[in-house]
Amino acid sequence: MTPDQNAIDAEMAAVRPDGGIHPRRGYGPYRSSALRHPRQPLVVVEDPESVELTGPVFGVSDVTDLDADLTRRHLGEPLGERITVSGRVLDREGRPVTGQLVEIWQANASGRYAHQRDQHPAPLDPNFSGVGRCLTDDRGGYRFTTVKPGAYPWRNHRNAWRPAHIHFSLFGRAFAQRLVTQMYFPGDPLHAHDPILRSVTDGSARDRLVASYVHELSEPEVSLGYRWDIVLDGPSATWAEKGEPR
Repeated sequence: MTPDQNAIDAEMAAVRPDGGIHPRRGYGPYRSSALRHPRQPLVVVEDPESVELTGPVFGVSDVTDLDADLTRRHLGEPLGERITVSGRVLDREGRPVTGQLVEIWQANASGRYAHQRDQHPAPLDPNFSGVGRCLTDDRGGYRFTTVKPGAYPWRNHRNAWRPAHIHFSLFGRAFAQRLVTQMYFPGDPLHAHDPILRSVTDGSARDRLVASYVHELSEPEVSLGYRWDIVLDGPSATWAEKGEPR
């Protein structure tokens, strides 16, 4: 029988915090996590540099200022609450990490992705594709203009809803060096019921996935501002979905 939200909440409450930054690869309340981690020994790559030689490349000229504004990618303006999301990418010592490719993807204001596999019966927005990218500046800073994504249902359990979030992908000095994570919004009541967010059992690490509303970042009559810094490694590292902190 498919569990309901109360059953999932009880399962999450029963999981003891383990003090780790990253969630367990098989986190019971997040049902599909049991199928998403390797069960066989990892393959050893004898020549790691050969992986880089055959991977994709990009140059500074390939990323434009327009790529970071998700509201200007189409002929019309997207629907929804306009927001600005900015922050810095830092190493464990608090030093800026410059020239890093940062990509985001997200649902629209109705909680639907512009993807053929998303058949959630919410309206698509013809003026919003939900993807953007930028390079960190000399202070490690990034900045995106977008719309606040909506919550959406998923089939982990009965009446399961994902809180509003934005997916982030950061590339290091090569495409084989990648960190994938999610940013959440403050004050969302769905945080307490989300097995993906709650799979991070360390409370302080979980809190670091939630952006802060910063009024000074808001633009008058244009957008609300949120700040979210990303720390790549160390005790204050931002939780990542794949691999260990860099």
